[in-house]
This record gives sequence, structure tokens and C-alpha cells, in this order.
Amino acid sequence: MSFVQTNGISLYYELHGHGSPLVLIPGLGYDGWMWHKMIPGLAEHFQVISLDNRGCGQSDAPPGPYTAQMAAKDVVGMLDAFDLAQAHIMGHSMGGFIAQALAIDYPERVDRLILSATNFGGPHHVPITPEAMAVLTDLAGDPVARLRRGIGVSCAAGFAEANPAFVSYWVDYRVQNPINPAGYQSQLAIGLSLLPEAAAFEGRLPEVNAPTLILFGEQDRVVPPANAELLAGAIPHARIEILPGAGHFFPFEVPEAANAAVIRFLTEE
Repeated sequence: MSFVQTNGISLYYELHGHGSPLVLIPGLGYDGWMWHKMIPGLAEHFQVISLDNRGCGQSDAPPGPYTAQMAAKDVVGMLDAFDLAQAHIMGHSMGGFIAQALAIDYPERVDRLILSATNFGGPHHVPITPEAMAVLTDLAGDPVARLRRGIGVSCAAGFAEANPAFVSYWVDYRVQNPINPAGYQSQLAIGLSLLPEAAAFEGRLPEVNAPTLILFGEQDRVVPPANAELLAGAIPHARIEILPGAGHFFPFEVPEAANAAVIRFLTEE
């Protein structure tokens, strides 16, 4: 197991492959396992650095609430420990908030930026669909039943039914690696803190100078892909790629297509 001391905490990470460094920042409540289907393909081209955000997995979970800026500082400390002046940064969902904070507060540390299934906060982003909200806030049934419902609505329509073995594997992983409730609440504060217009990233995204890929699943009901246009409209050097037949968890649903998009973007001249 590998840990680095950064920003007053112990942060768990894994290294895979060789080449230009690519940091993968997972979403709310997920550790680096969130990227396990993408990492082998990416590691053929890059040195992939997968981390567990504070509050999750094997990293420390100090008392919250946490902010995107706090978690971004964790990543910068990790880069310092590795003596890396720059890295490509990819953040998914809540990890996309952390990636935006990195690109704004530490622009010199970000080579290229990938914002994955995320938004800029504030009152002008496109919120979660009513369908997904209803499912994700429904507390009926046991935890496994709730998790299965959440997977169903977080992926593209029909994915869970077409991939029962993988869904069972996903559920087993979550059961065997339960969420730290206090850490989860502290991470949840990252998104909640960005809801006021004054705190949102929207007004500061024009400062982002890194070439940026905005990557979404076309059927994302948790962070609707209409947010891609809003992000691209605010970031000077941004492009959009939408992954067909995928939902919010496209790293699990279409890892090969996601990898192809990432590799194209990061290796082009």
C-alpha cells in the first residue's frame, strides 16, 4: 500500500504505467476503484496516478466539512511529493469540482484538464433530473436494494439489466468496502458549498488556461450532459465529447470508449 503525506493527511494512491503523469480524481463516495476498468488501457500510454480522496477509501477522513479547494491542495501536495511540476488532471463528478479548483488555483500544475460528468455549481447549472433525484433519495428497502436502484438510474437505461454479473460485482465491492458515513457527509459538503452563485466556479472558469476536454455520457441523469455546453462556454480552450449509450458511470459502462477519448485528447499535438 502506498501513502503520501499531504496537506496534513495521509493520502492513498496507486501508480500504474509509464509516461506523462495523469491524475484520476474519483467522485463522491468512491475511491480509486472507480477507475479500475479504465486504468489498464490508460496505463499503456501514461503514468496513471489514482488516488482516494480525503474521507474515502484508505485515505484519512479528518472531520469536515471539506471544500474543493481543500481537496485540490491535497492533490498539489501529492504532486510535490512526487516532484512533479505538472500533470494531466481528470476529475469525475465531485472529482470534477476538485479538478476545477486545481485548474483555477494552481494553473501552473495542470497540463491538460478533463472534466468528466460534472458541472460548475451555482444556480445556472443543469441540476440532477427529477427521475434520478427520486431514486437516489428513496430510502425504502435494505441498503443493497437501494444501491441496486441507484446503479440503475446512474447508468444508461438498460445497462443494469444487460450486465447483471457486473452489477453484482459492483454491489459486492460496495458491501465489502462500505462508505465511511462521516467522510461521505464531509465530501458531500464539497458540492453543497458550490451552490451559492458567489461560490460557484462559473465566474472563474474563464481563467482556466489548460486545454480542456469535457466528457459526458449522453444518458447521464445525475449530471445531465447539457452541463457540457455550459462548461465549454465558460472555459476558453475547451471541447466536448459525448459518449453514446452511457450514463453517469461511464468509466464502468464504456471504459474503452472513454479511454479512446482521453488518449486522443492527451496525445494530440
